Amino acid sequence: MDFLEMARKIRQMILDQAQTMSDEEAIDVPFAYPRWKSGVEYDTGERVRYGEDLYKVLQAHTSQDDWTPDNAPSLFAQILPGQEGSDEEIGEWVQPGSTNPYMKGDKVTHNGKTWVSIIDNNVWEPGIYGWEEIV
Repeated sequence: MDFLEMARKIRQMILDQAQTMSDEEAIDVPFAYPRWKSGVEYDTGERVRYGEDLYKVLQAHTSQDDWTPDNAPSLFAQILPGQEGSDEEIGEWVQPGSTNPYMKGDKVTHNGKTWVSIIDNNVWEPGIYGWEEIV
């Protein structure tokens, strides 16, 4: 086996293993995921990079030029920091969409404060509704 063939096999092993990570783990290593491309068959649950962001595939499909992850909320959900309620990695709040809301227990920082979501499917800004400040 030559060096290039070995490198390809190792890269595929990394891609396969990366797909088994939790969203919380995945957001720390976005470079382990392939960049989104048009004309690719994506399976539900796969993760791809688009721009600087990491997205999860919501339903199996073959990608098209006009179905980019940032413009196709029925096909992709951006993975946001702070989701999954980790105390180790509390991300800055990002306005979620309907396909990637914060869930009860998710923690974020916003306007210099730390917040925990007290409801599931939370798309509200911390301090407005559905959040409790952690002091």
